[in-house]
Amino acid sequence: MSATRRQILSRTGASVAGIAFTGALSELFAGTAAAAPPARGGYGPLVPDPDGLLDLPAGFRYKVLSRQGDPLRSGEGLVPSNHDGMGAFAGRRGRVHLVRNHENRVTGKIPVPTVPGLTYDPAAKGGCTALELDGRNNVLGERVAIAGTAVNCAGGPTPWNTWLTCEETEDRAGTNGYTKDHGFIFEVDGADPHRTGAVPLTAMGRFQHEAIAVDPASGIVYETEDAFLQPFGLFYRFLPDKPLGGTGSLRAGGALEAMRVPGVPDLSAVQETGARFDGIEWVPVPDPLATSTPVRLQDFGPKGITHAQKLEGCYWGGRAVYFVSSFARAKDGSAATHFGQVWKYEPHRRRLTLVVVFGPSTDVQLPGESPDNICLAPTGGLMVCEDGDGAQHVFGVSREGEVYAVARGAQNIGTPEAPEWGEFAGVTFSPDRSTMYVNCYTPGTTFAVTGPWC
Repeated sequence: MSATRRQILSRTGASVAGIAFTGALSELFAGTAAAAPPARGGYGPLVPDPDGLLDLPAGFRYKVLSRQGDPLRSGEGLVPSNHDGMGAFAGRRGRVHLVRNHENRVTGKIPVPTVPGLTYDPAAKGGCTALELDGRNNVLGERVAIAGTAVNCAGGPTPWNTWLTCEETEDRAGTNGYTKDHGFIFEVDGADPHRTGAVPLTAMGRFQHEAIAVDPASGIVYETEDAFLQPFGLFYRFLPDKPLGGTGSLRAGGALEAMRVPGVPDLSAVQETGARFDGIEWVPVPDPLATSTPVRLQDFGPKGITHAQKLEGCYWGGRAVYFVSSFARAKDGSAATHFGQVWKYEPHRRRLTLVVVFGPSTDVQLPGESPDNICLAPTGGLMVCEDGDGAQHVFGVSREGEVYAVARGAQNIGTPEAPEWGEFAGVTFSPDRSTMYVNCYTPGTTFAVTGPWC
């Protein structure tokens, strides 16, 4: 199963869009519910937005929920910059709570405002904000959910409806002006942030966290590490001492382990979809806090450990956890080059399978694009945020393997001759699956997209 960029363009009617891939897409959706899929070609060609913000298929519409620099409705300050990962949770009386990451480094344009009881390190500019929406996606409230964290990239939801926000940095106190060590996961309750506060979940490790997924049966938390340059990141699991114990249970501690695929030191070397590895091993992390050595450089014994470049999105589906390597490049030191992989790990079988490989671009205008944030769609397929050069898209991937454009960001800054585009991030659906929420990273904008999803 394969598709070229040009074929995708002709099917979707998009002027600049597409990702090529190969793989057994049905593997991605085993055990997951699916509504009726869209017709072949997705939802149809994208229609240019007269307001110049978001191009969508006919029959779909968007609402801007929040933009960076606007006043927070809580009066705590301004909406921070760099909108990234996001989760949607059911509230009372049909309301929805959105928890949104802000991937602010020390150079972040608009910091998350510091709030007493919700601030970890006053010198850090990242964190999360929370929006409360009614059933029509009207914003009822917007407030700081956690502040004083750094480079909050992605994360993931828990079975008890909180958000785990991940710091994609390993900076220590004294670096970049920080007063505390960073590189942790924090738990955030979007409905009541003061219930979770700003407490690092130290037992879950200190490294360049990207995303998490929780096994709803065992409570085991799977974690990805986004390491761009060597040494590349690892895939982890956290075995909590108090699994599925509700809000705050992860503070009780647990054991952190890293995945070892026997005979495979670098996942990029695997290029054939359907490649399967049984007998996956989990090796205890010697020093989860990385007090002297980054975790991925620690001594895992004579058999070593398995690395991968750019481990990013992570989600749970059926009886398996899926995780994304957004790209690998031999020039950076990877064993081989690819434009994105999706892996499936089945805990009950101790089996790892490569289910999708995204192929190289054939359009010279958009070289090197790669999949980033992903989520399951109401149709049972995937929604994939593109993170690359040129115009940025949200793509749908059907169970049959068809790739189609769902949204395209209009030009944000620059000129028609030299446009600059903001990547998409944080794609997620409302609990009733009627609305897709997605962020434009910069300038930070949160959209609610409604239409005939199923």
